[in-house]
Amino acid sequence: MTHPSLAARTAVVTGAASGMGAATARLLAASGARVALLARRAERLDALAAGIAAAGGQALAVTADITDQASVDAAAKTVHDAYGPVDLVVNNAGVMLPNPLADGRIDEWTRMVDTNLTGALRIVRAFSADLTAAAADGRTADLVNVSSIASHVVFPDYAVYGATKAALTQLSAALRSELGPRDVRVSAIEPGLTDTELGGHIDNPVLREQLGGMFDAIPALGAEDVADLIAYTVSRPRHVNLRHLVVLPTRQA
Repeated sequence: MTHPSLAARTAVVTGAASGMGAATARLLAASGARVALLARRAERLDALAAGIAAAGGQALAVTADITDQASVDAAAKTVHDAYGPVDLVVNNAGVMLPNPLADGRIDEWTRMVDTNLTGALRIVRAFSADLTAAAADGRTADLVNVSSIASHVVFPDYAVYGATKAALTQLSAALRSELGPRDVRVSAIEPGLTDTELGGHIDNPVLREQLGGMFDAIPALGAEDVADLIAYTVSRPRHVNLRHLVVLPTRQA
């Protein structure tokens, strides 16, 4: 389903090279939005932008690493030079690297915190002025943070991942208190089991097998399901903020 009300919007989607980010970018573009695609994998972004253009949409591939401030600054300049100010930001980039806490994997902890939390903050810093300006002009302005049910459901060996997602959900609530009075909507989306590349980064064979068993037992969400929810959320009337949404496969308790 496309949403005609998005036709005049200018969006930024992080983590756009695959999964929920790519699906969200395609749907926003199909609805008429101009979409800046941010991620590290340039070839993937170029292919996605070409596919969107071939379908009649507008997309800009912007190679960026949200864990690097200079890269985010450069990406924001590229977006502004090409499209001007944006009025829709989807903070989707994230990594999931579970392991027992006792393993002391500081490399994984740092990567998750830098990507899932600090990276999201860098994007907020880069584009929040655009959002508040759009809202001041009477236009719809949205910040969507893609969190996870791990923010409030405990999964053994996923402690740090869950902590970063809990922080992102809490950040969304706090930002709503700051940006809502300025007419900027802030939404936190918490998907359950979703079929994306996220699990492919797990280097623990036991945990990788456990996750595979969950996919065998439960018909998972697809990336397009989450994209559909995001597009629905940001296409509501300007005065309606769907603030916190949890989406699960029907069979996931």
